[in-house]
Amino acid sequence: RIGRDDEVILTVREGDAVSQKNPHYLRMDISDAKKDVGVRNTGFAGGMYFKEGKRYRFSCYARCPEGVPCAFRVSLRNAVDSEIAHKEFTAEETSWTKLECVFTAGETAKKGSLALVVLQGCSIEFDFISLFPEETFRGRKNGLRKELAEALEELKPRFVRFPGGCLVHDGSLDENARDSLYRWKNTIGPLEERPARRNNWRYNQTLGLGYYEYFLLCEDIGAKPVPILPAAYDPHHKRMAPLGELEPWIQETLDLIEFANGDETTKWGSIRAGLGHKEPFGMEYLGIGNEEVGEGFRERFPYFVKAVREKYPEIKIIGSSGPFCGGSEYELGWECARQSGADIVDEHYYMAPEWFIANMHRYDSFRNEPPYVFLGEYAACFNSGKSALTEAAYMTALQNDCHAVKMACYAPLLCHREYENWKPDMIWFDNEKVCKSVNYEVQKLFMNHQGDELVPCELQTDLGKETLFSLETRKQGDIYFWGNEAEVVFTGIELHNEDTGESILLPDTKVMADRIPVLLKEDAPQNFTLKFHAKEVEGFKGFRVYFAWKNEKNRMCWVLGGWENQDAALVEEIGGKGCFLSQNQFSVEKDREYDLKLHISGNRLEGWIDGKLFQSALLMPVETEPLYLTASRDRATSDLILKAVNLRNEPFESGIELPDVEGKEYLCEAYLLSEKDCLEHPDFPGVETAKVERETNILAFMDGNKKFVWKFPERSVTVLRLKNR
Repeated sequence: RIGRDDEVILTVREGDAVSQKNPHYLRMDISDAKKDVGVRNTGFAGGMYFKEGKRYRFSCYARCPEGVPCAFRVSLRNAVDSEIAHKEFTAEETSWTKLECVFTAGETAKKGSLALVVLQGCSIEFDFISLFPEETFRGRKNGLRKELAEALEELKPRFVRFPGGCLVHDGSLDENARDSLYRWKNTIGPLEERPARRNNWRYNQTLGLGYYEYFLLCEDIGAKPVPILPAAYDPHHKRMAPLGELEPWIQETLDLIEFANGDETTKWGSIRAGLGHKEPFGMEYLGIGNEEVGEGFRERFPYFVKAVREKYPEIKIIGSSGPFCGGSEYELGWECARQSGADIVDEHYYMAPEWFIANMHRYDSFRNEPPYVFLGEYAACFNSGKSALTEAAYMTALQNDCHAVKMACYAPLLCHREYENWKPDMIWFDNEKVCKSVNYEVQKLFMNHQGDELVPCELQTDLGKETLFSLETRKQGDIYFWGNEAEVVFTGIELHNEDTGESILLPDTKVMADRIPVLLKEDAPQNFTLKFHAKEVEGFKGFRVYFAWKNEKNRMCWVLGGWENQDAALVEEIGGKGCFLSQNQFSVEKDREYDLKLHISGNRLEGWIDGKLFQSALLMPVETEPLYLTASRDRATSDLILKAVNLRNEPFESGIELPDVEGKEYLCEAYLLSEKDCLEHPDFPGVETAKVERETNILAFMDGNKKFVWKFPERSVTVLRLKNR
């Protein structure tokens, strides 16, 4: 508010708004004309960014409820509240009237605001006040921020998955509720008719960026659209539509396909054409659900698959295996996809770099048949050179396993530095700048030089694998009990040393809700069986058994009652990042005594509940290979593309043999990203960036020779693109 209480009264009213989908509007009662009496909006992160000479579109709806014309002034202001652009209007009607203008900023303001002040004593009402930059990506009126969209375009992505994440499936099943699931029909059409919604990430969405805009973005950057829809199920709160009431949800799914692909003679194809896009978007993929767990999803998913198969058999359907890399829900998700006839399964996991190194061959044994793998969300959990190089090495494995892995995309994609609730993120930004992380540069290298078909290549070396983190070191440490805001009693505690055969009884222990871990045994055996009884007497979030505890950032644990008291998980935490090795659904019941056993032997972890093996996981060896290498061919250009990652601390020189190159000469474009060149961005703490070096060479394969020698610098990513001369 601008002005004192006795100068201006602001009230938010409901009812006779411009659109009943957004029922609230603002009433201002002005007692007397003052220079500054009204309202202001500072936008996000403490101020709007205006750039000198740039144009900004303003619009609002206004009316005079008492029939007395009312003059008001709209202005862009800088940090000291001086106007840098302004326009005066007069509202004359008792009905809603749209008023518009275009401002040109007279100076650059980094902490600006939009101010609306009334110039006389009167009553006036406003609705849907909007300010939008005229300069957008591709010049679209309701388009995207130019620098951000250009950063996406530079990646040359093959597809874009949207809208992304838990906002797809977390919320009320009532499409008219303020906290409803993301329903695509609410996101198209006139902006005034798109109802504002809260989302899982705890901020408000106007839905001004909706499905139509997402489809346009994909078209503009040359990517295939991969929309994700809910399956009438919210796993966060166990909300689900009855099986007999799925028809509206299924029809909503079919209508989306018609909206994307139908011609103008269809209902939804004509709606798309009416929005300005006569030609179909050519959608090929459709995801049902995001990180789904629980029988509620698995019961409903087959109904969606059946309906889409019957009407649109050409659409490739993507299922879900949940938010973790293993465990019962993961396996059940895959089984559901197989039985339902899904084409692809969406896997998600965020792990420490060491996990990716240990699991480079995860997909080697997957079959070359549907359902295939879509790695829809993954990251090595830091915006650092170390993480980016690890991700690059893992991507060489994904490409080599393209018989099973058909799609992969890094996540999350975008983050405003003032609204951070997750790290890492590929692209960081504030109101003024865009920061492309080192992870972005790695993704760009791989996307820009992907190729179309895998080419066999052979690395010639006598070097073997190098252990980074031995199993013995990983298993060393103490044992603790810990309550997650819960008071838990532990009794009958027995620790058996599997190596010596010795067993010891430990005193009964109680943990409080203060989340302070209680030490059970220092320097515990590496191979052991821990038996105990546990009862939660206060609270509701369960407890954990920490083992191999070296410090708070390096330890393992058995989680019972995790994630809103819905999970049990075996976790290895490395460098502060938890790697969920196995996850099952499980809830701790208050005042129930559980008979529990944690068994650690070799690289196998087991959790037993009430005499039954409940979950298990394997600790894979953290060993680096001499070089991570993959090769492909671009069919359009016949270019050969080699991507190599050296994770070791010394340069690696080796011969590389390629097929069908004898007697040919190539222009070799070499791209190099080295960890030593990664630096923290001065405006984005904790985010490292890097410059990619480029050079050209001539490679000749004469006299029957089909190999070449290349030196790969320590801790680096190298891309070689061989062009026919």
